[in-house]
Amino acid sequence: MKYNDSVTKINGIGEKTQKTLRRIGIETVQDLLEHYPRGYEEFGMPIPIAQVSEGSVATIEAYLGITPRLRRVRNLQILNVQVRDSSGTLLLTWFNMPFLMNRLAKGKCYLFRGKVRLKNGALVMEQPKIFYNKDDYYKLLKVLQPIYPLTEGLTNNLIIKSMHEVHKNLEFAKDYIPERICMEYSLMDRTKALKEIHFPRDRESLKNARQRLVFDEFFLYSLALRRMRESKATTLTEYPMREVKECDKLIESLPYSLTKAQQFVWNEIKRDLASEHAMNRLVQGDVGSGKTILAVLALLMAVKNGYQASIMVPTEVLAKQHYRSLCSLLSAFDVSVCLLVGSMTAKEKNEAYERIREHRADIIVGTHALIQEKVEYNNLALVITDEQHRFGVRQREELMTKGKSPHVLVMSATPIPRTLAIILYGDLDISIVDELPARRLPIKNCVVDTSYRPTAYRFIENQVTQGRQAYVICPMVEESEMIEAENVIDYTQQIKEAMSSDISIEYLHGKMKPKEKNSIMERFAEGKIQVLVSTTVVEVGVNVPNATVMMVENAERFGLAQLHQLRGRVGRGEHQSYCIFVCGTRSKEARERLEILNKSNDGFYIAEEDLKLRGPGDLFGIRQSGELDFKIGNIYTDASILKLAAQAAKSLDDDEAEMIFTDNPHLERKILNQDSGIL
Repeated sequence: MKYNDSVTKINGIGEKTQKTLRRIGIETVQDLLEHYPRGYEEFGMPIPIAQVSEGSVATIEAYLGITPRLRRVRNLQILNVQVRDSSGTLLLTWFNMPFLMNRLAKGKCYLFRGKVRLKNGALVMEQPKIFYNKDDYYKLLKVLQPIYPLTEGLTNNLIIKSMHEVHKNLEFAKDYIPERICMEYSLMDRTKALKEIHFPRDRESLKNARQRLVFDEFFLYSLALRRMRESKATTLTEYPMREVKECDKLIESLPYSLTKAQQFVWNEIKRDLASEHAMNRLVQGDVGSGKTILAVLALLMAVKNGYQASIMVPTEVLAKQHYRSLCSLLSAFDVSVCLLVGSMTAKEKNEAYERIREHRADIIVGTHALIQEKVEYNNLALVITDEQHRFGVRQREELMTKGKSPHVLVMSATPIPRTLAIILYGDLDISIVDELPARRLPIKNCVVDTSYRPTAYRFIENQVTQGRQAYVICPMVEESEMIEAENVIDYTQQIKEAMSSDISIEYLHGKMKPKEKNSIMERFAEGKIQVLVSTTVVEVGVNVPNATVMMVENAERFGLAQLHQLRGRVGRGEHQSYCIFVCGTRSKEARERLEILNKSNDGFYIAEEDLKLRGPGDLFGIRQSGELDFKIGNIYTDASILKLAAQAAKSLDDDEAEMIFTDNPHLERKILNQDSGIL
């Protein structure tokens, strides 16, 4: 068995399973091997029912006191049964597993293992695993069981079984990291690490395996960026530009003055555009720091030098907002702006393609549609990507190939500590807009527990009666995308019952079709929806100056940087804005983390504090949605490994670096093609 073999080479994987695996990006044996566990389960000795506690995962040995009862609630089939031992009783609940009715017999004793929750004042074990034979359970004692990210139609057991097959039959490749580096950084052998990450002997072995694989990911990424940087250092641009008076006129026409930080960064951009070398610059700035106007000025400078320019954003709603904003800001400068997004009709797209090809469009605003083969640019001199952390390196590169070495400006509102940004954005010059406009009112924050909910609802109602809007964010449930959607729907129902029927309340989640999501976002942007209950899909992609309240449920489940991104959805207009962080746990550590947000609206300070707090972190820390995600590494919890890996990559001479990619051609492609948007 080889790395690039189809997963169908693995016993037990047929066409149907192949299609299911494809949904989560697994097509080859290597993809499966690098489908790392999201956590591990360690089975302990069974405990008496009287000792189980809320929030814990416990194993009990108990008798069925009564016959299981099955009931239906909307589209759910809920199976309940009361079990007992000598210390007490406990309610067990299963969802959509009616077949268990015939497998559980009244009066029989079984082992049950599951998460214990508090519901209606009583402890309940939800969706427990059942061990009909005690010996089957005791074989698993103290063994770390991998738990994998799944999708509908895929079981954890199937992944485990397939992974055993791979480890038994795969011809593992030779280690590509030079031996001297493995010794210098005390790295576990890669083949051993790939075995231990899936089936670790103990916690120490797991820790060493994970460190090796995280190191690999960061090391390869640093090497790939080094190659990109070296190739660009000598790239002469075909689009040298001169300063134009229209940019000064636009600045003078604004109803506000640029901050010192904006002026400084604008001078850096102008200097780059006038240089004989192609610009490759990242503008990193907190939410609301005024990065967009800098992009507009750069676009105007390119157009008034006789060239085309484009700006790519992650969502259609944001693309349309940028389009309208550019049309308004540049109306006095004889600039033609064109929109290109996926939902346009074939006729509209063809008209846009023609305008772009014939240079009847100066500025093209759009989503991924900008990099489709059909789009032919005419003298594309400047490429801008907004909310850059949402795009992969390869997507940015594809847009660049649409011109002859165009200038590149990338923008990101993700606050990353400078020490890490220098490594992660290694092929780019970095500008930081570290000053907020004086006209922006600071957001007022509060951290509360769940008992504050009724007060928060009244506050939101009051804001709505004053003509404002609000977001309510529910946490993403990693275990099941299905549950995530249901949670949002259930919460929407709850909030509708708690608020006046005159208030328009809708929900939004990642399982919706793009057209449906865009419709909801647009209606919210137009003020037709007053309260939007959503998962983190609103983290980026819509600008609603009228929204003044952001309420985040179970805020402790999110990383601070992501919470700060969410908070950035409000505070964009003239009215005072508020952010309510609802903490769903009594944990002192969780409250301390959230207090950092309570005390500061500075994203860079928050990112630094988040980094300090997490330290090396847990083995698998909180995964931040859309935040420079690697397959296994985390830029915050693994910051120390990131620095070491970058240092190791830098220590290689050119021949060594070239040899790694020559001998392993799939590596560079793999590291730069990650869909999660590293850069």
